[in-house]
Amino acid sequence: MGYSVPAAMGAKVARPDATVWAIDGDGCFQMTNQELATCVINEIPIKVAIVNNSSLGMVRQWQTLFYNERYSNTDLHTGHGTRRVPDFVKMANAYGCVGLRCETRADVDATIKRALEIDDQPVVVDFTVSRDAMVWPMVPAGISNDDIQYARGISPSWDRDED
Repeated sequence: MGYSVPAAMGAKVARPDATVWAIDGDGCFQMTNQELATCVINEIPIKVAIVNNSSLGMVRQWQTLFYNERYSNTDLHTGHGTRRVPDFVKMANAYGCVGLRCETRADVDATIKRALEIDDQPVVVDFTVSRDAMVWPMVPAGISNDDIQYARGISPSWDRDED
């Protein structure tokens, strides 16, 4: 947690002509969002995609899958109605970045296109998703990597019978 933004900064400095995206959850992003100031001051125009499910998503996913949905301390209370705490778009703007929000699947392509059109300053995109959105594949604790889990009801292409 907290690795994505600093890693993207380093990658962009190493390859200034490359488009570099940091992909972060909303909880992870809050660990290093202050590095947006470093990006602005040092003219490091990374793109940040926040997958915002208003919770500590990976912990919630474990509680859903392995602890019978006994949720404890994973709700960040950030996306109820129009109130956003924090409002990542406003935060981005306050740091001198461009802040964008994408709230529907239909707007994903246009939002990414808009972010890619900006190459002279950092861009932060707040992609709001369902609180129950999950990240796949995953390997549960104490299990071999051979027993990797995929989205419910979906198997990798190499496990499917090809007709």
